Amino acid sequence: MIDREPQMETLLQGATRLFAALGYDATTLRQISDALGIEPAKVGFTGNKRDLYLAVIERAYQIEIEAMKPAISGVAVADAAQAAAAVHAIVDRYLDFCVAHPELPALWIHRWLHDAADLIGLERQFSQPLITMATEVLEQLAADGFVEGGVDMEYCVWTIVWCVHGFVQGGVLDGDGERVGADSEEELARFREHLHQLTRRVLRLTEDPGR
Repeated sequence: MIDREPQMETLLQGATRLFAALGYDATTLRQISDALGIEPAKVGFTGNKRDLYLAVIERAYQIEIEAMKPAISGVAVADAAQAAAAVHAIVDRYLDFCVAHPELPALWIHRWLHDAADLIGLERQFSQPLITMATEVLEQLAADGFVEGGVDMEYCVWTIVWCVHGFVQGGVLDGDGERVGADSEEELARFREHLHQLTRRVLRLTEDPGR
């Protein structure tokens, strides 16, 4: 569990929300301070906006690692059904993480759109490690003969990331043209099943007998 001083955590949470909503380039320290009623220096933060953004990104990474590691570390399976369950566990955990923390994928979407373009190397440090870990799980399952070989596993992982981020941030349009998303239990369940079906078909996973 991440342990920080309560006021510093409040500052990081508030800065995360503003950076996620407005982007780094459009957010100022004064906006963050005014929105939270907190002077950063008074809670021990003495850096500039760049320093605060880096602290926000590092915090986001630590929260994601804490959420995802149980599903992607030390995966061991004995048969194809267990392999399918392991893949679905990764997908479900990532979806649930993003639904619980929608502001965190929003940070990365801003970066996809070239926000904070002058801050280079953040993806390599705070995004690529988890992508690599998840990719290695799929590659090992393929090497063991439990999932389809010849699939670009890295793109498979990225496809899940793109889909989840898009759904959590934008949802879909219903029959009346109204936007619905993760706040609808029915729509969330529908999207989750779509992700399961997507991974089953791409990787040719054996159906889980319990489903």
